[in-house]
Amino acid sequence: MLSTFKNAFKIEELRNRIIFTLLMLFVFRIGAHIPTPGIDSSSLSAFFSQQKAEGSILTFFDMFSGGALQRLTVFALGIMPYISASIILQLMTVVFPYLERLSREGEAGRRKITMYTRYGTVILAVLQGFGIAVGLQSMSAPDGSPLVATHMSPWGFKMMTVITLTAGTSFLMWIGEQVSERGVGNGISLIIFAGIVTDIPTAAINSIRQVQGGNLTFLALAVVLGLMIAVILAVIVMETATRKIPVQYAKRTQGNKVYAGQTSHLPLKINSSGVIPPIFASSILAFPATITGFINVPWVQAISSQLGPTAFLYNMLYIMMIFFFCFFYTAIQYNPVKIADEMKKYGGYIPGIRPGQKTAEFLNHVLTRLTFGGAIYLSLVSVLPILLIRAMNVPFYFGGTALLIVVGVGLDTVRQMEAFLLNRNYDGFMRKTKKRTGTRTLKI
Repeated sequence: MLSTFKNAFKIEELRNRIIFTLLMLFVFRIGAHIPTPGIDSSSLSAFFSQQKAEGSILTFFDMFSGGALQRLTVFALGIMPYISASIILQLMTVVFPYLERLSREGEAGRRKITMYTRYGTVILAVLQGFGIAVGLQSMSAPDGSPLVATHMSPWGFKMMTVITLTAGTSFLMWIGEQVSERGVGNGISLIIFAGIVTDIPTAAINSIRQVQGGNLTFLALAVVLGLMIAVILAVIVMETATRKIPVQYAKRTQGNKVYAGQTSHLPLKINSSGVIPPIFASSILAFPATITGFINVPWVQAISSQLGPTAFLYNMLYIMMIFFFCFFYTAIQYNPVKIADEMKKYGGYIPGIRPGQKTAEFLNHVLTRLTFGGAIYLSLVSVLPILLIRAMNVPFYFGGTALLIVVGVGLDTVRQMEAFLLNRNYDGFMRKTKKRTGTRTLKI
């Protein structure tokens, strides 16, 4: 990994891509400190301090926005509306034939789906922004002071908050797309990555203060750090692990050319869905948790308490959604029937398995087992913070989904850099070969 970063800065194009990515993330961090107009910052800080003590869902999702939600800045909604819109579009692709046809039309179809996703992001941002504005007007700090400045009119504050938060989310969506196109890595994932990483120093300082204050023993902190290192290693192993299915290609003739038989393999990842299921599950659970938290009715508040990150109902729904999205996303990525037909078309077969329907059934069986194992792995890693909070009273949420996202996004970014370096070296080798071949002269 260190050699990859060292070699990356030797190539001008890749160096420019890395610098562009860092500049965009720097812009994201600046926006995370620009407050929304009409908010009493001291009352809001006191309110979130109380929420942290109670283990509120707002504290959990504030981690993914890099503290922007706690300060209610222009990026308070983060990139979650975009992720939610992507979920809805992917689900609708399976249901509506029109969207399914668009997904098969190549680049033109993907552009239309991207356009619909942008529209959906704006709509969801408007709804969430309006809900946050209404909730802030009905809440108060522990000392009874309102969170909204008294000089703001009710509807003026609502409109200002909706416009500000929607514009912030739209700008973040644009930053993510620009990073994906002109930078290194997936822009949306890197924004979430940056939001999580910025909380690590604060979490470390808080842990040290807990030890100094006697609320957390040094042994418990050492156990937590050791467990985090072990989980990081386990995540790296699981994210890079693949099941290689051997594929044999028979000798075939195409036109005047004869192709000899070859032996290859079909790589199937244990966790083919990556960090998508935990992110999707978190974003979906944010809707009912946020809405019920703003309604001051006893039975609604009872439901809201069960949708907190430490509640049993929340974790059960969280695990169920992780399993669902693991199988759903794998089904979108891999079609056993299509893979079997392609193998049969080019004379490929799996040793011991008949081509065609039997091959599709075998691939479906293998994918089901791999996906089930990957879903168990994602669920165990995702509920890790809950176990730490209950067993050792750990004062921060870094772990589980956050740790999975940080490691997964980091590995994916390094892979893209390595692929760029490999492609660059290959192109350079081909140019040198052509140059040497072109200098030769044939004498008769």
